[in-house]
Amino acid sequence: MIFVTGGTGFLGRHLIPELCRAGFNLRVLTRRPADHPWLKRYPRLAVVEGDLLDADALLKGVDGCRYVIHAGGMFRFWGDENAFSATNIRGTENMLNAAARAGVERFIHISTIAVIGHPDPAHVIDETYPPRPADAYQRSKWQAEQLVMRAYHEQGVPVVVLRPGAYYGPLGHYAFNRLFFKDPMRGIIMQINGGRYIIFPAYIADVVQGVMKGLECGRLGAVYNICGDWISHKEAFDIICQEANIRWPRLLIPDWLGITTARFLEALALVTRQEPFWPLNLRSYVYNNWRVSSDKARRELGFVPTDFRMGARATIAWYRAGQPDDLPELMC
Repeated sequence: MIFVTGGTGFLGRHLIPELCRAGFNLRVLTRRPADHPWLKRYPRLAVVEGDLLDADALLKGVDGCRYVIHAGGMFRFWGDENAFSATNIRGTENMLNAAARAGVERFIHISTIAVIGHPDPAHVIDETYPPRPADAYQRSKWQAEQLVMRAYHEQGVPVVVLRPGAYYGPLGHYAFNRLFFKDPMRGIIMQINGGRYIIFPAYIADVVQGVMKGLECGRLGAVYNICGDWISHKEAFDIICQEANIRWPRLLIPDWLGITTARFLEALALVTRQEPFWPLNLRSYVYNNWRVSSDKARRELGFVPTDFRMGARATIAWYRAGQPDDLPELMC
């Protein structure tokens, strides 16, 4: 039995079918079960109503489970620091406490490579690279990861930490999917600094692969980057435009203009209370060289990432199909 948090999110929508196919029985935490009727398709799955701040629900969910996959959390480019802290830090602490009381055999914690913050452009980011988080989300995820490692060393919770890159793929609607797929397909291609910056894409099926490998053979107490090969913005847009047959002109935006526009939109957001189209927190993700290495995961887990062109092709096909909520290949 596996207790899964974040099972109704982007990763969870891909992870749950794979876990079912592997023969696991699942309990999935969700705040609003009625909003996710698709969960009823899986006979091996039981829903636990609640959230990460509900200690009783977590204890109920983890009781009798061998494993925990903690993929629940809050991710946005814009938002209140207290909200990030409540979900990502206190929620993780609650989940660790429940797992320790239940005596689980393995706790898979989904962190993010973004905890690095502003990487040195001259260095490759492996698991020894020192995190220096740059925004509220990154700080909350780094503090949560530190709680996880403390629980391993002090309480003996058998943890494995995965740091995926920027998710993309079918069923995604935010972040990398929007900036590199949805926007270009509707005629908005913003190429910062001539497209020279480097991004760290992680095809969503590869993140699932990382979770499955982590369950099977992840070394307890270890941290693993789960990411595809790094690629420049220009190279990513070249591939996406070729695969989607896009011929829109690209907006060549210098750094200063992108930052100035983001500051203006942030000011406007104080009035509208809506996330800006181009939030200032994109600086860390878009204006940096993310040379991320997944060599450790390849060596120790047998992780094999998907070529970006193949992942882009599958993602474009999903968009061209009308962005369906159900993918036949994801069903048990």
